[in-house]
Amino acid sequence: MNMQATAVPSAPAVAEAGKRLLVVDDHPVFRHGICQYLSQVSDVTICAEAANAQHALEAMRQHQPDMVLLDVSLPGTNGIELVKHMLAERPTLLILMLSMHDESLYALRALRAGARGYVMKQQTMENILDALRKVSSGGIYVSPRFSEKLIFKTIAGSTGDLGSPVEKLSDRQLEVLQLFGRNKSTREISETLHLSVKTIETHRTHIKEKLGFKDADELMNFAMEWIAAQEG
Repeated sequence: MNMQATAVPSAPAVAEAGKRLLVVDDHPVFRHGICQYLSQVSDVTICAEAANAQHALEAMRQHQPDMVLLDVSLPGTNGIELVKHMLAERPTLLILMLSMHDESLYALRALRAGARGYVMKQQTMENILDALRKVSSGGIYVSPRFSEKLIFKTIAGSTGDLGSPVEKLSDRQLEVLQLFGRNKSTREISETLHLSVKTIETHRTHIKEKLGFKDADELMNFAMEWIAAQEG
């Protein structure tokens, strides 16, 4: 299947005044569904779609969007790294992260990278549109629940997950740890992230070193306990 960036046919005239939006997600059914929904509102114009980081950068350069709706989990370069690449070229670009992962895992990392908000795929299309509108108007969007957590951490003197060992990990290493925590094999993770088995094994080694585990079994046990605690 050809995953290159796709320019979308011109929207009705009523939408021409809307913010130009690039939608980046590697799941075509979800991507097309959200594009179809957003094409019906007057303040958003879908200017292009893309399924991976390379094609997203090409679409950004070609179609000059005002905003990007960007999935965290992408093959190859993940969404948080892509935020950094996009903003290096277009510092004023407004980026809303979209993910199936709980906010506690990636939202703060996304905001630190320069995204203006984080919304979960499990929310309704109306909520995603509300998040886009808030970001479009200059605001920052996170859920009320996560906003309360940030306020509490600020009062406590830190905006990070103080004391959490996973803060030592890179964004990709965190993603790999999460998949190990779901009892995925190295090969399954390589297929999910479209990376080689060798690359996943290298990530596993670095995660083990950063977290101070003696062997892979210790790492796997920690990963599964950590995921259970995050989602419990």
